[in-house]
Amino acid sequence: MKILFLSSEVVPYAKTGGLADVAKALPMALKSKGHDIVIMMPCYGKISGWRYFPVVAELEMQSGQSQGISYKIRESSIEGIKVWLVDYEYYFNRNNLYGENNTAYQDNGERFAFFSAACLEAVLALNFCPDIIHCNDWHTSLTPLILSVKYQNNEFFRNTRTVLTVHNGSFQGIYDRSQLWMIPELSHIHNDSIEHGYGNINYLKCGVFYANKINAVSPSYAEELTTFLGGHGMAQNFIDRISDLCGIVNGCDYTDWDPVNDREIPFRFSENEIHNKKLCKYLLQETTNLPVKDVPVFGMVCRLTEQKGVNLLLPILKSFLEHEIQFILVGTGDPSLEQGLTPYTREFPQRFVFKSVYDNHLAHLVEAGADFFIMPSLFEPCGLNQMYSLAYGTLPIVRAVGGLKDTVICYDDDSDNATGFVFTEPAPYELLNCLRRVLIFYLQDKGEFQRIRKNAMKIRYSWEKSASEYETMYRSALESPQRI
Repeated sequence: MKILFLSSEVVPYAKTGGLADVAKALPMALKSKGHDIVIMMPCYGKISGWRYFPVVAELEMQSGQSQGISYKIRESSIEGIKVWLVDYEYYFNRNNLYGENNTAYQDNGERFAFFSAACLEAVLALNFCPDIIHCNDWHTSLTPLILSVKYQNNEFFRNTRTVLTVHNGSFQGIYDRSQLWMIPELSHIHNDSIEHGYGNINYLKCGVFYANKINAVSPSYAEELTTFLGGHGMAQNFIDRISDLCGIVNGCDYTDWDPVNDREIPFRFSENEIHNKKLCKYLLQETTNLPVKDVPVFGMVCRLTEQKGVNLLLPILKSFLEHEIQFILVGTGDPSLEQGLTPYTREFPQRFVFKSVYDNHLAHLVEAGADFFIMPSLFEPCGLNQMYSLAYGTLPIVRAVGGLKDTVICYDDDSDNATGFVFTEPAPYELLNCLRRVLIFYLQDKGEFQRIRKNAMKIRYSWEKSASEYETMYRSALESPQRI
């Protein structure tokens, strides 16, 4: 198949979150299966050396106004995969991708409407006729709508179908219609399924309504999107498309996250040669100025947001730290959450360390050295840290949501195949009960703990398997009629 993969960020060019990793890893896995794939993304001013990327097309978008929008398509590549970057400096040559000082750019709707439209113009100009256009999150969710309206009778796209991957449905891209000014063909479109209040368009709703097929990044998250508790206000939109909705767990790129060859840790180990993990534990304790001793060490590396469950942790943190444990938390984010955590570092200096930093080396050391990794997320579309934790034998403690539920087998549900511990209710006391349950487990039976650790280290979530599931979805999309 010919696949056009659209993303607002792609490693190694630009990254703010996990979408950028997926936007490299999935196309690579699809290419290895023989597909012809092109990635398209904005040409951000933050991309190193972008002005040296050759220009392969100079285009002008006819906006219905007196003067069109002149822009360029530049070309680069990732390990043999062609990457086309939409170069329009007014929109994309800025200090950051989406905003500054915790404030989104006011014209983000305009920026990504232009990007979505430019991608379709570019493949026409460069004669790349895709079988599948794969859109990701709200930033590219207008593309199926533009294809259905502006190019409805265009022979070039007659057999093209679209799919939309929802990585995080809480971000929907809600903007005033005026931000669509450069696509006059959309001015007459009025549809309750894509609107949000008077005069506003919900970009993610556009993708959900007009894409041929939709997937979430885990089966459980796909189910949650159809519930009024987990649908981020869009449950009915997903219910209306339930026959075209599925869940596919993200793969995990173990290139940098494998204890056998992790360059960020001095003591490497494996499932069958695990003794060096204890040396990583001692090094972690030493690095964070905790007493070096054999007590259970809990780790947590995350953005400090309500979504990550920090609000569940704060009310029970003191009670947890009264036990003979050590807890290392690394992350930045909401200043109020940082302020809530800091006093415990003074009250329990021998047991609790909070590092308000993004530190890749320390993140690796936490994964390698901790005994348990805490992820009490309120929602988690897929999650990567629990996959890393499994690989390092750092048993994940997770809430039963989204990808966490799909990738961690709870000891209390299936002790033979268990890889971690799971709690259900989003309540502080439920988290505390689970942590105490884990502590008792660790102290009572070290042999059983080591067995579960080995179970965890055997688990791998490969992109090859995920790519096969995407192939199935693509074929299903190709068999479906155009959405009008």
